[in-house]
Amino acid sequence: MTPAIQSKRPVPSSHKSKEYVLRLAKEHDVRFIRLWFTDILGFLKSFAITIDQLEEALEEGMGFDGSAIEGFARIDESDMIAMPDPNTFTLLPWRPTENAVARMFCDIRYPGGKLFEGDPRHVLKNNLAKANKDGYTFYVGPELEFFFFKSTEAPAVLDTGGYFDLTPLDCASDLRRDIILAMEEMGIGVEYSHHEAAPSQHEIDFRYTDALTMADNVMTYRLVVKEIAFKRGVYASFMPKPIADRNGSGMHINLSLFRGERNAFFDANDRAHLSKVARQFLAGLLRHAPEITLVLNQWVNSYKRLVPGFEAPVYVTWAKHNRSDLIRIPRYKPAKESSTWIELRSPDPACNPYLAFSVILAAGLEGIECKQTPPSPVEENVFELSDEERVRRGIAKLPASLGEAIERAEGSQLLRRSLGEHVFRSFLKNKKIEYDRFCRAITDYELKTYLPLL
Repeated sequence: MTPAIQSKRPVPSSHKSKEYVLRLAKEHDVRFIRLWFTDILGFLKSFAITIDQLEEALEEGMGFDGSAIEGFARIDESDMIAMPDPNTFTLLPWRPTENAVARMFCDIRYPGGKLFEGDPRHVLKNNLAKANKDGYTFYVGPELEFFFFKSTEAPAVLDTGGYFDLTPLDCASDLRRDIILAMEEMGIGVEYSHHEAAPSQHEIDFRYTDALTMADNVMTYRLVVKEIAFKRGVYASFMPKPIADRNGSGMHINLSLFRGERNAFFDANDRAHLSKVARQFLAGLLRHAPEITLVLNQWVNSYKRLVPGFEAPVYVTWAKHNRSDLIRIPRYKPAKESSTWIELRSPDPACNPYLAFSVILAAGLEGIECKQTPPSPVEENVFELSDEERVRRGIAKLPASLGEAIERAEGSQLLRRSLGEHVFRSFLKNKKIEYDRFCRAITDYELKTYLPLL
């Protein structure tokens, strides 16, 4: 929930050479370099090398044991190579400036040099390459919501503020400021920050950029938020729904395709200023939304957020203005090319951004390839329509549980193609294990409700 980004201009990625990285490391007294990569569930993994190994790492990569990483190799294929991407070299501002610490994201390879098909970053690169073949560059601007709590033990809030509240200078206000300063020090552009609707809930929005850079930025952001909070003695959580009767945390994603410097979603002659490409992309997203929900909302807790009454989408609809729909077309600066984009409102901030951006792009591109047409927009509140009216108008629902999302995903050829066979199978296996554990767990609700009665 946000005023959205009003200056949607592509921000080019930097291009750093190996020599530039070596020189920068020397100039800033870098002693340690953390090599980052992401597992299939979106958890950041890392190991550190010293400055003496940096040149070798940039040339040949660094070996590590991948057998313990979810969705990576089997035990007999445990040897992996982490190949640093020099474009992602940056200092960690929360570490000391003397004997400084830097980080680089890595692409994961087999020892022979072949890219590992189970690496989420590789999955996104594959999907972006398909878009590039058609002349498109995929730009995204996510809006990540999160909570500050006093500890990991209970969702005890730090403030009682609401949407856009200007709270007094307390711990939460200073935390948000420190997070933004740290992000900007790392070269990550921030456009907005504000208090969200629930107590102790906040949102920081990124400046629009290409999808690969943004996926790296999302991973960095989630760590920065937790690191800064930890230093202040509080806990930051991206859990989708930590408080039962309050809004959950979403990650609305603003999307567009560009051809060179031109926004392919813009048409000055269309009443809504949406091009045919934008409408086809929109149609693809709507058609495949139920089956890609498992990737966009991958946890049991994700489905406690996707319920009526808390401004999260439940039905597969779109609108030009309505905020209750799955997809919205923001209208902050009508008729302006750089401000024409699609806002997808279902993802939550605990997803794997590499996989999420991949399946969103794949669904939209299929809509373009098949020249699909979106249904009519639903400008009235979809939650106030009767079940019969929704059926009559062909309005589908998103999955209501992780189990239902798994069922929808299992038969999805789009997911199989966009994730690749390795990630598709491994991701489903992980989610089935999680859902089975959840189904066998005895919850506090059951104990409090049934134990005294039965």
